[in-house]
Formats: sequence, C-alpha cells, structure tokens
Amino acid sequence: MSEAAGMRAAVLTGAGQMTVSDTSIPEPGEGQVRIRLEGCGVCASNLTPWSGPDWMQFPTEPGALGHEGWGVVDALGPGVQGLAVGDRVAALSYKSYADYDVADASAVVRLPDSLAGQPFPGEPLGCAMNIFRRSEIAAGQTVAIVGIGFLGAVLTRLASQAGARVIAISRRPFSLDVARRMGAAETIPMEDHWAIIERVRELTGGTFCDRVIEAVGKQWPLDLAAELTRERGRLIIAGYHQDGPRQVNMQMWNWRGLDVINAHERDPEVYMQGIREAVEAVASGRLDPSELYTHRFPLERLDEALDATRDRPDGFLKALVTY
Repeated sequence: MSEAAGMRAAVLTGAGQMTVSDTSIPEPGEGQVRIRLEGCGVCASNLTPWSGPDWMQFPTEPGALGHEGWGVVDALGPGVQGLAVGDRVAALSYKSYADYDVADASAVVRLPDSLAGQPFPGEPLGCAMNIFRRSEIAAGQTVAIVGIGFLGAVLTRLASQAGARVIAISRRPFSLDVARRMGAAETIPMEDHWAIIERVRELTGGTFCDRVIEAVGKQWPLDLAAELTRERGRLIIAGYHQDGPRQVNMQMWNWRGLDVINAHERDPEVYMQGIREAVEAVASGRLDPSELYTHRFPLERLDEALDATRDRPDGFLKALVTY
C-alpha cells in the first residue's frame, strides 16, 4: 500500500459498533519506528470499552485499543539504532487495529527468522512470562490455575514445564481439554464452589496449593483462588479486574498468612523483558502457542472478533485480527 493511498484503521463509533476508515499513514517521530502490521491479537481488556461504559468516549482514535501487534518495520524515525527497515518485530504500541502503527524503538523486539510466518502477539505472551516469573513456581509445587483462557493456558504450560503439578480449573470443557494438552495433571470444571474446594483438598492431602493463579478477573474466581491457597502459599492475581471494586476474605488471608501478588505491570521495561523472554521461549520450542490462536478475522470483522472474545463460543480461546 502506498502512502498516497493511506491506510485502513478500525474506529469504534459506539457501544458494540465499529467501522473501518481510511486515514493517513503515521510518520515515526524521534526514536520511533513505523511498522507495517501483519496482525494484532484481541485482548479481553478491550471488552469493557467495547460495551460502552459511561466513561468511554466515541469515536475512538483510528486503530485505538489494539496493543498486541506484530509486523515489519518499514520506516525509521531520527535517532533510531539497532533496527532496520525489513526487520520483523513484535511491538508494544497502542493503535494496532490498523495497517500501520508507530512505536518507540525501545518498545520493539526483533523476531528471529525461525518465527517467520508465525503470528506473534507480543504483549500477552510477555504478560504470561512476567506473571510466571513473579509466581516463583518451582519443581515439586502444586499450582492451581483458575481460568483457562489464553493466559491460563500459557501459564499451565510454563508451570508444568517447570516441574510443578498443575490443577487447571475452568468452566468450559474445551478449555480443560486445552489445559490437559498444555500439561495439566488434573482438571476440574468450575461449576460448584465447595465441590472444587473439596476436590483440591483431596488432591493435596488437605494442604491445598503452594501457588494459585487467578486468571479470570471476576469476584467468584478470586474468592475461590484464595480458598485453594495453602497456609503461607502465594496467591497471584493475573485476572484483569476492571469492572469495579472487589471484596476479599481478609480473615482467611490473615489466618493463612498468604503472600498476595498483583502480577500486573506498568513499567514499560518490564513489559519488554517479558516479550523478549517470550520470543526466546517460542523460538527455542519451549513454548508453542500456535494451537491457542483459535479464531482469525480480517480488520473489517473486528466487531465479530470482539464479540467472540466476549461470548467465547465453543472452541474459542484467542482471536487474532490479520491484515
């Protein structure tokens, strides 16, 4: 696509409504690169803006909300070193529901030739690596993962590879099948609160789990995750709780002496460390996320991708928008 022709970019026009507009191709500024995007992952954090809460402003800027992009560098801004036009990269940028986006050179990770042709939504893969690091999972531990979406599935693989015994808990049979393929030793349907607790009690001889990762972002899974964490165990909050306040059973948290980790990052360099670790893990074959990308949509059907991310039809785990 020539610069004269401009580019396509998705614009959210209202709650549950979007269009694709023609707009100008952005120019990289000082220390930035422009990326001709191949695709962008669809993140569950998009769903609250997509639902049109009172604080949301429409229309959005072109490409907005897309932050899981990958593609090929096609222009360098002044002062950029260490990257070249033609490099295939994953980037942490924020208007990637479009044909092109710009990113700070410091927020770009070059992809090795061994990943040629493979999608690489760097931000969620890097997020999983950062959560895994902060969980401090080790061989011999029992680890429960509450919620097996894309993130929970990747964490199941990483934890099982580390030698932990993983108990995967999720509401969908499809997700539990994925968890087994990713190395889960036990799977439990997320149906009955007390039945899950009793089953984990049985599986752990009454001691519960060394590590519990909550990866849903809702009140009930958070409550459940705490119940499954043993005395002096570590409860890791990986779910994105963006729809309001939460309550916790502080009496139980106190009594059990839990270490509680909010595994969300805000430091861009920590984000980038996770993405670099993810590139190494996938390139080395230690992690193969390919089966987790279950649905692909063209840019013009971003609305369907967002709806599928919200509704999670059978067989759905993660959507990619490809250009």
